[in-house]
Amino acid sequence: MIEMTLVGVRVELPTNQPIVLLRESDGERFLPIWIGGVEAQAIAFALQGTVTPRPLTHDLMRDIIEGLEITVSRVVICDLRDGTFYADLVLENAGKEVTVSARPSDAIALAVRIGAPLFAAEEVLDEASILIDEDEIEDADKEDGEEDPDAVVEEFREFLEDISPEDFES
Repeated sequence: MIEMTLVGVRVELPTNQPIVLLRESDGERFLPIWIGGVEAQAIAFALQGTVTPRPLTHDLMRDIIEGLEITVSRVVICDLRDGTFYADLVLENAGKEVTVSARPSDAIALAVRIGAPLFAAEEVLDEASILIDEDEIEDADKEDGEEDPDAVVEEFREFLEDISPEDFES
């Protein structure tokens, strides 16, 4: 299992298909996952700290999990079959771990709200990740030494111009 960082949610042009982009925490591989519009909005709202007048489904899930004193110990993008990604929510309660299958978009939307770490199976990264050469990414020379997120996103947009969901099918 490889720890991942959520880069953000973007829209692929010209199809207007939303994509969530994950990056290896200690590496150069990126994992693009095509998702639905509602899920993209739910993830974007959580990233931006947007509070809606009524709880969204993922907010409800968070509230139930917290109310029952359950911990989401991690989210794992665990499989890729026939072009479809699969994820597991690993829950912990009273010392017992339970794994629940989930769509990656829902699992990520919940993880952002709860602060749960994201992981991907090595096999998934081997099959579906993209490499972005460090020389191609413009560094922002921030005090913390992190790469400029806008430069990473721009590089990803350039990659998307020449790729389609079918490129990830076996």
